[in-house]
Amino acid sequence: MKRIQRMTVADMRALRGKRQLAMLRVETLEEAEAAERAGVDMVSVPPELICDPAFRDAAPSLFAIPGADFVEIGTTEDFLRWAFAMVRAGADAVYCSASLKTIRALAEEGIPVCGHSGLIPSKRTWTGGFKAVGKTLETAQLVYRQIAELEATGAFAAEIEVVPEPIALEIMQRTSLILISMGAGNGGHAQYLFSEDVLGSNRGHIPRHAKTYRNFAAEFARLQDERVAAYGEYVRDVQAGTYPGAEHKLGVDKEVVSAFGKWLAAN
Repeated sequence: MKRIQRMTVADMRALRGKRQLAMLRVETLEEAEAAERAGVDMVSVPPELICDPAFRDAAPSLFAIPGADFVEIGTTEDFLRWAFAMVRAGADAVYCSASLKTIRALAEEGIPVCGHSGLIPSKRTWTGGFKAVGKTLETAQLVYRQIAELEATGAFAAEIEVVPEPIALEIMQRTSLILISMGAGNGGHAQYLFSEDVLGSNRGHIPRHAKTYRNFAAEFARLQDERVAAYGEYVRDVQAGTYPGAEHKLGVDKEVVSAFGKWLAAN
């Protein structure tokens, strides 16, 4: 069997400045398989997906980074146990938005770690909620310090989220990290979108940076209408006695039925 060679951290570093990497958040095996077939480079995945034995069958060559909100995982020791489990399951790196202490501990164990800067959803209270970070000198300096600290602690990459492109570009020129842009324009070595935004299945807030390529929401609505219609037809058939029809029923020899009736009568 031909061995699948997945991208490595060294490969990513060698590609800096040569081409942009494409990254998606995928939630299902179907999305992972589609990303594999489409030529996506990297995926963010829920921990439970990377632990599914079918994941690597569906996406053998994707550089996969499982991640979850740090409050769901816990302390530094909890993170270490979790990260080792993820790597054993087939992860290529782990996402961590916890403390620098935790990121350092992971890196010291040789586990590739992707940190987070700019708008960090799990820490948004410190920067004013779900809004851009880096539009003022003070917050631009904050993002720069975040990246510098992540680099110093041993992270190999960092998501840079909702940061003005000119600020991200300046930072990108001053770090060895692989910067993953989510709403930071070209201020990253990789572009990152959620599958639900790309597919148009997101029925909630659509971020400014998202680009929608299909309208799955409309298709889902159409399928739901079809589902309701089919169920309604089934109910009407049952009520009218037209289901089950002859083609849905098991046959049996008349002699067996007659003999069974006689047996019942005798007992």
